[in-house]
Amino acid sequence: MINPDEPYEMQLAKQAKIIEALINRAERGHDVGGSAYSLFESAIALQTEVWEKTKDLEKALDTLGRASSELEIAYQAQERIQRNLADAMVAMEGGFALFFEDRLQVCNAQFRHLLPDVEPLIKPGLGFEDYLAAVNASKYLNQDENGVTGRAQPVVRAQRAGQRFSSFVMALRNDRWFQISYRQTSSDNITVLQTEITDIVRENRREKNRLIDQQAHFLQAAFDHMSLGICTFSSRGDLLVRNERFSELLGVPLSLLKKGSRFQRIVDHVERHEILDRRSARPQFARWFKAMRRGETVQERFRRRDGMRLDIRIHSLPDDGFIVSIMDVTTESEAAALLEQRVQERTIELTEANRQLQIHAEEQNQIEGALRLAKEAAEAAHTSKTRFLAAASHDLLQPINAAKLYLSMLTDTVEPGARDVVNRLNRSFTSIESLLQALLDISRLDSSGAEFNITSFSLGSLLQGLAEDLAPLAAEKGIQLQIVPSTRWVTSDQRYLMRCVQNLVVNAIQYTERGRVLVGCRLHGTKLRIEVWDTGVGISEEDQTRIFNEFTRVGGAGKGTGMGLGLSIVERACRHLEHPVRLVSQPGCGSVFSIEVPLAAAGHGNVCENPLMERVPEGSLDLIVMVVENDAAELHAMTQMLESWGASVLAAGSTADAAALMQEIGTAPDILLADYHLDEGDNGIETIRTLRALSGVEIPAVIISANRQREFLRLGTEMSFAVLTKPVQLVRLRALIDWKTRARVA
Repeated sequence: MINPDEPYEMQLAKQAKIIEALINRAERGHDVGGSAYSLFESAIALQTEVWEKTKDLEKALDTLGRASSELEIAYQAQERIQRNLADAMVAMEGGFALFFEDRLQVCNAQFRHLLPDVEPLIKPGLGFEDYLAAVNASKYLNQDENGVTGRAQPVVRAQRAGQRFSSFVMALRNDRWFQISYRQTSSDNITVLQTEITDIVRENRREKNRLIDQQAHFLQAAFDHMSLGICTFSSRGDLLVRNERFSELLGVPLSLLKKGSRFQRIVDHVERHEILDRRSARPQFARWFKAMRRGETVQERFRRRDGMRLDIRIHSLPDDGFIVSIMDVTTESEAAALLEQRVQERTIELTEANRQLQIHAEEQNQIEGALRLAKEAAEAAHTSKTRFLAAASHDLLQPINAAKLYLSMLTDTVEPGARDVVNRLNRSFTSIESLLQALLDISRLDSSGAEFNITSFSLGSLLQGLAEDLAPLAAEKGIQLQIVPSTRWVTSDQRYLMRCVQNLVVNAIQYTERGRVLVGCRLHGTKLRIEVWDTGVGISEEDQTRIFNEFTRVGGAGKGTGMGLGLSIVERACRHLEHPVRLVSQPGCGSVFSIEVPLAAAGHGNVCENPLMERVPEGSLDLIVMVVENDAAELHAMTQMLESWGASVLAAGSTADAAALMQEIGTAPDILLADYHLDEGDNGIETIRTLRALSGVEIPAVIISANRQREFLRLGTEMSFAVLTKPVQLVRLRALIDWKTRARVA
């Protein structure tokens, strides 16, 4: 019923009302009628309630007593605080005022007496903005140069912007200075302080003047020690500061260079006494001022009578004044003249050097013309060499091919006693063939126009063919030749790559007395490494650096049967094809040669036709074979060989003869074997075209030639004819004939 947080007066009033209500209730109880017992019960109940209310009243009186004591203590503390505040305000050196809700509550005498014309307004209840307005309007404020009085407005703006502290400086007429500052308390009261700072301002003013004087002294000392002549002028053209060097360089008396002297007067003196060699000083004077007003820098050069050269520059200053600087540039001008003289001399030298260069250029042009002629001659020689190699490949291999054909027929017909002689002759011709092929390969690879047919192909069939070709050579020496099959595809020139691998295997067989030769492939990143291992004599470290040279053999004269050209061909071909060749070897422990070629994606195109992968057919060759060959001996030998196989042979020496024979028999041959190089510009390709045109059918054809040019191979693919290189291997020839004719029948 009674809230202890309410003021003590309100609690006492409520307690008094409660007591009065209880007494009235007790009095009304005596007037109630009824029996004595009912009256007794009512008295007992009323007495109990009176006791309880009495206890509550005692507690309330006790609480009221304590509250009265605390209120008395609070009143005493408030009086002490007010006395202390009054004493503090009296003791303060500056003015102090407290505004509550923008109204003046209390202030000290210093605050009230600062401005006599504002003093009558300073009473409790004065508005803060009214106070500021009165201060701004006071006649005791000192006006600035623009006639503006007071500085109270920043305080009003700061208060409206929500700042909790601001201050400004106020100047009075008697050279007194006050700092007026206000602070907004957390309870939104405003305290204003007036602090006199006259001594501080006067001390700062004295220090500022001293620093200005000192700075002027330092500036003058710096001017005096400069090699430039310096002189500054005001916006009206009055001299402000100058140094002694200015007078020395310009040749003007010191009496004319006093502070306040006019710039135009100095110019007139210079013009009148003709100190400088310019005659247009007055027009220049007007132009200089126009340029300075545009913010430009004026620069002129003059020469005194004594020959001294001066550089005069005029710069504008921020206060619309200007500064004039004079520099002695005599040495610089002399250096420039000397430099100009040297430039002229150098120009003459360069002109002469240019003339000499032109002479050398003409001589160089003559030399280049001679080099062009020499290059053309070299290219002509290279073309002639290429033609010679093509002719040599044909002419040199023709008799060897015929001899091998005859020897092949003799092998089956001679008596057993003479068979050994035939075999020896066959090996001799094979050696001649290998040497000739090696020399031709080296010549082609050393030629700048060496051609390569880069394709993607599978190594499987090629390695198998290599194994079949070299198995007899390994068996003859009692060496085990093992070739690990591979189905990997690579990108290279098929013929040259197989020739390189074949040379490495042949070398390994020749230089291995016992054991075996192993050929396999190993993956190495995106490359495939074709490796040839042997258990031969090995190669010493010093020999490993020279075995790739021509006609180089290691391990003694009795080792091997070749001429030392195989590895030279490997090195040249792989260098052109960019296939790294590596060798690991140790004397007595064998060697490992490897060729690294790029891997290719597996496919079905560009696979070399190799009919030797199948078994060579046996039995009679029941076919009509047209043989076109311009060499009579080779034509006879080829005819005899084919007839020994059971074929019917039509022999011709040219395309015309072949066409006449075909027309004579009235039918096309089953297959055409033609030499590429025929007489009088005729060739085997023309023979194929002519016979196919006459017969109206695509006659299976094989070109027999030593020509391995890329264009020739491309024509073979386009015209669907096979190419068989000379000297012809009869096993390959028989298999190729069967493969071509069987494909036609199918």
